[in-house]
Amino acid sequence: MFERLSERFDAVFRKLRGQARLTEANIDESLREIRRSLLEADVNFKVARAFIQRVKEQAVGRTVMQSLTPGQQIIKIVHDELVVLLGGDHSPLTLASVPPTVVMLVGLQGCGKTTIAAKLARHFKMQNRPPLLVAGDLYRPAAVDQLRTLGDEIQVPVFSLPAGSDPVEVCQQGVEEGRRTNRSVVILDTAGRLSIDTAMMEELERIRQTTHPHEILFVADSMLGQDAVETARRFHDDLAFTGVILTKMDGDARGGAALSIRHITGKPIKFVGTGEKVQDLEAFHPDRMASRILGMGDILSLVEKAEQAIEHQKAQEMEERLRKEAFTFEDFKEQLQALKTMGPLDQLMSMVPGAGKALKGVQLEEGAFRHVEAIINSMTQQERLQPHILNGSRRRRIARGSGTSIQEVNRLVKQFHMMQRMVKQMSRGRPGKGKMRLPMPGM
Repeated sequence: MFERLSERFDAVFRKLRGQARLTEANIDESLREIRRSLLEADVNFKVARAFIQRVKEQAVGRTVMQSLTPGQQIIKIVHDELVVLLGGDHSPLTLASVPPTVVMLVGLQGCGKTTIAAKLARHFKMQNRPPLLVAGDLYRPAAVDQLRTLGDEIQVPVFSLPAGSDPVEVCQQGVEEGRRTNRSVVILDTAGRLSIDTAMMEELERIRQTTHPHEILFVADSMLGQDAVETARRFHDDLAFTGVILTKMDGDARGGAALSIRHITGKPIKFVGTGEKVQDLEAFHPDRMASRILGMGDILSLVEKAEQAIEHQKAQEMEERLRKEAFTFEDFKEQLQALKTMGPLDQLMSMVPGAGKALKGVQLEEGAFRHVEAIINSMTQQERLQPHILNGSRRRRIARGSGTSIQEVNRLVKQFHMMQRMVKQMSRGRPGKGKMRLPMPGM
């Protein structure tokens, strides 16, 4: 996500930091590079031009030119303008004062509406707001079955009517069912087409007038770039949606749709889909996304993912064990399993400031987890709880049992002891400073 743009920005800023002083000439040169980077990332040319103009107006000011760190000042200006471009403040979903909140999903066929419906349902369920999914797409083959399968996976009920029913009637009865069964949220999965047509828009308008949704969310495939932006504009002209969900952001290294769609439609991006699994949905925060684009990381989102993956009580128990320096291989295995539920490793590492650059070119393979788990599973209960007893013969037995080499077992044991020492330092803190609070209990 934004990988190509991040690399280009990093090259520009590295050159700026190397300048003894900034002049209008080298600022212009840098801004030309930034503009080229934006266009290559498939950002709308009008958006790129307006962005560069705003940055230039501030960059040539006296504050920057006379600053001791002009390169850093430029980075700050670009960051702040990126935040504005992406929408400024985070825009949460509008919730009804009297449930249920009705959320209507619209978009072209193939943009991922049905999967997003399930992801949103899981999002609300995690917030203790019981959702109901409504299968309003009666045109695409197996669309209703797909929604039922996803509903079973996340244990959320799905309302549907027999084939041949009127989609408007399905959505209307779905909202009534949500009200009757005391659901907090009703999510309408509507039909799409391969292209915008009058019949589709008229049907969506009738659903809107019948169900009175609190949110109409346009689901856009970010990999379509400017085509997604143009489609969003046309949908907004006809339907006046309230927000945007961008899907397949994990497969788009450019990110032009995210940088253009807010400016073109005037409507906020509310969520982004970052993978194929039902948990791969992130609330969109413009300031955090701008930091990620500029390689500054996103610790807040990482912490939120950790909080979702780890139960609060388990986290407290783990923190207590860490403080008592009782961290074992059993705990380590538990942490690996929690880490796997937080998403792909490369996405997690992109949220750690500086990690993207440090690990550039390094392949972060999920398969490495399986090897580690196999090694730990080959240990006896005593060995997991008392790692200090792992002598040579025990390590050879573990290597044979896990299908790995003695070198891999030795490497894991060494890394584990290093982690133990790091945890000990974190929990004790430096002399005279008191104990350092662990920022992510259990991680």
